[in-house]
Amino acid sequence: MSRRKIPDTEGMQAVNAWSAGGHGSELDPDVLALAVRYTLQVLQVRAPGRSVEIRVPPFGAAQIVEGTRHTRGTPPATVELSPDAFLQLATGQAHWSQLSEAGAIQASGERSDLREFFPLWRLG
Repeated sequence: MSRRKIPDTEGMQAVNAWSAGGHGSELDPDVLALAVRYTLQVLQVRAPGRSVEIRVPPFGAAQIVEGTRHTRGTPPATVELSPDAFLQLATGQAHWSQLSEAGAIQASGERSDLREFFPLWRLG
């Protein structure tokens, strides 16, 4: 069973609410979850594939980037970020190198450097 596609207007409203200053605990958890899930959805469209799993606990994960296809278990490459770090990266509020140096990105495996796919948007 596939997940329902989040409409662009609904997803961008959540991303914009996060960007407008509702970071972290200040934002309604349902809005934060929607912003993360929508952003993962957009990333899957822009970087299709199944060789890297990007995880944004506790809200979601997506398999992206063309390459070695796997069918079971953990993909050969994984990337994990907090919701705020992921949305900062997606909106251009932070760069891959900044977050990586700060320890906000846990990445391992081939193709786990995803800097070429970000930002997804430049807001405000």
